[in-house]
Amino acid sequence: MLKKLVLFDIDGTLLKVSSINRRILMDALLEIYGTEGSAATHDFSGRMDSTIIYDVLDGTGLTRHAIEGKFDAAKQSYIRRFRKETKTSDITLLVGVRELLNDLASRSNILLGLLTGNFEASGRHKLQLPGIEHYFSFGAFADDGFHRNDLPSVAVERAYRITGKRFIGQDIVIVGDTVHDITCARVLDGRSIAVATGNFSMDELQKHKPSDLFENLSRTENVIHSILKP
Repeated sequence: MLKKLVLFDIDGTLLKVSSINRRILMDALLEIYGTEGSAATHDFSGRMDSTIIYDVLDGTGLTRHAIEGKFDAAKQSYIRRFRKETKTSDITLLVGVRELLNDLASRSNILLGLLTGNFEASGRHKLQLPGIEHYFSFGAFADDGFHRNDLPSVAVERAYRITGKRFIGQDIVIVGDTVHDITCARVLDGRSIAVATGNFSMDELQKHKPSDLFENLSRTENVIHSILKP
């Protein structure tokens, strides 16, 4: 019987992408808007791809209406470039991830999904390159909302459609590397497992009071114990 819905962030949690990701976004923005805005220096950690485009173009002189009018074209340019140009060598799978996913996928009481600020097409390409995309049959993505806190309910609804089970409260576990992952877990009173493999330190994450906190995902048994807590 399914007991837990475990939703993983991608960047900084499962893997890291080289600087090619930033360059591709800059190229896409230049193509569509004629400017890259602040994309060269903007902090992408925990942010939604959908909002990043607006954020980095703020201050360029473009109105929000002008940005919105070409948003879909910019999104598709970024996705097309990302899938064409990003190679396996640009992806670093983080320590313990493959072992943890293997173990979780073998358990009949756990359903795995994604909760990520990536657009689905580019996010899944990031997972395909190191061979872990097959663990995740569904998820909630930047395509599904403008704010990260919009995503937990989307993921829960999709899990319900797949399984017929309505996951609630502590049955929902969000694993991520930023304070945004911790706060969005609270939207549905779920559990948050923070991991300091991104740009936030253990101390920074602890200040936001995750349900559990790990330096990385290498201690498989400990992480699973945390996931299965009632």
